Amino acid sequence: MLRVVVLGAAAGGGVPQWNCGCEGCRAARENGHELLRTQASVAFSGDGEHWFLINASPDLRQQLNATPQLHPKAGALRHTPIAGVILTNSEVDAVAGLLSMREGSPFTVYAHEKVLAILKSNSIFDVLNEKNVRRQPIDISEPFEPRLPDGARSGLEVLAFAVPGRSAWYLEGKAHPGGESGDGDTLGLKITDKATGKCFYFIAACAEVTDALKAEIDGASLVFFDGTVWQDDEMIKCGLGHKTGKSMGHVAMSGQDGAIARLADLAIDRKIFLHINNSNPALLPASPERKAAEAAGWQIPADGTEIVL
Repeated sequence: MLRVVVLGAAAGGGVPQWNCGCEGCRAARENGHELLRTQASVAFSGDGEHWFLINASPDLRQQLNATPQLHPKAGALRHTPIAGVILTNSEVDAVAGLLSMREGSPFTVYAHEKVLAILKSNSIFDVLNEKNVRRQPIDISEPFEPRLPDGARSGLEVLAFAVPGRSAWYLEGKAHPGGESGDGDTLGLKITDKATGKCFYFIAACAEVTDALKAEIDGASLVFFDGTVWQDDEMIKCGLGHKTGKSMGHVAMSGQDGAIARLADLAIDRKIFLHINNSNPALLPASPERKAAEAAGWQIPADGTEIVL
């Protein structure tokens, strides 16, 4: 039985963001729990005992403390059910949480060589002693079975595939440690329980919905998809930045080329937006944008949402 827990649903900075006074952040501070979101990550398990994370957000310590499934087992002085972390990109909001996992428990970091090269180039990640924390490269379109810390099989299969995107912001104008050519900076994942055949997709960053991507996820039971902005120039119109969503590597929810329209004709049972920016009005439950997204069959999840497939 495949279990998935949404640890965080927000984009970088979370909701509310520490230095932001936009409508969404103000509402989150004033109205409390309903609007609060931490930065995007999910946990999944095939047996309910051993768990894998997709991305490790800067909010990871808070997320783990809020998720009973990921607590140390009763009576153990040192223990974690987390067997591994699978990275889909190298943005700060996907990797910074690794630093909160430095206390010596064994697990494996799975990532494309381009992302692993970035971790290797930054000595702060050396606090994750490679005697305990292995770094295993993953290849695009080559399925693999993540292992438990003792080497046992997990019964799960992970397939990584390239999606349109970009390298991390902090590399702008700098040489990429993993090289400039080829895919690998932005991945989507297909996670399958080998015993039941149940699967879900995770695509938290995507600059464009291509026909190839549509073909990949058509017929899926569950898809987590990039919901960063409602419209492409949202950050500019809100006075919060000077970049479009697409230039940051994120397709908009709305518009004829947006995720809602481009994925409308696919047979997906459950569609969930993830990595939602504080500027996105779809976060607000009573907004026209939220109503439009829900009318199109999309969900805006709360942190802690659990789904069983």
